[in-house]
Amino acid sequence: MVRVPSRPGKADIDPLLGEHDHLVVAGTDADLAAVALRLLRKEQLPGVSLGFVPSSPDSDVARIWSLPTQPLRALALALRGEVDPVPLIRDDTGGVLVGRGAIGMIRGVAYCDEHTVLRGPARSIEVEPDASGPGLMVRVTKGTLFKRPTTQYARAFQLGCIPTRPSSDGVAHPRAMSRWTWYRHTEDLRLVRGLV
Repeated sequence: MVRVPSRPGKADIDPLLGEHDHLVVAGTDADLAAVALRLLRKEQLPGVSLGFVPSSPDSDVARIWSLPTQPLRALALALRGEVDPVPLIRDDTGGVLVGRGAIGMIRGVAYCDEHTVLRGPARSIEVEPDASGPGLMVRVTKGTLFKRPTTQYARAFQLGCIPTRPSSDGVAHPRAMSRWTWYRHTEDLRLVRGLV
């Protein structure tokens, strides 16, 4: 077992690549995203599987992919479960999304593939990976608290807007952006989520 800091970077992860074809990440969704990003940049996605032991029962990755959040059960699955490829989501600034992306209180124009999903204001936009469709699930909530959100499934989500700070896996982008894209990567993330 090798311990690395929260949201590990290049110097923490790269020495492990090439030596191991299975890594277990115990931490936050952002920690898992940091490891997935290094696998992507080192072109190791097809050869390395990832187990995940969430540090919080509120993990979006655990919710989306039906992973246990109880530490011992999560560790047993992460070590001995079966690999199930899941969509890896990228953004146009070089980052990845493994759980939930969010944009709050926005005014702009947004598209899911070629379909317009927003023209004007919205209370929130949420994006998650989805294995049952083309890769992304996008939920747009407009207006009042009683207005139902609209949900679309697409390969890509694009937004042009008044500058805002999107967040990926609970981490806000460091600067306000007037354009943002999340899209499905061509290779999947080899996530351990099958039966033990």
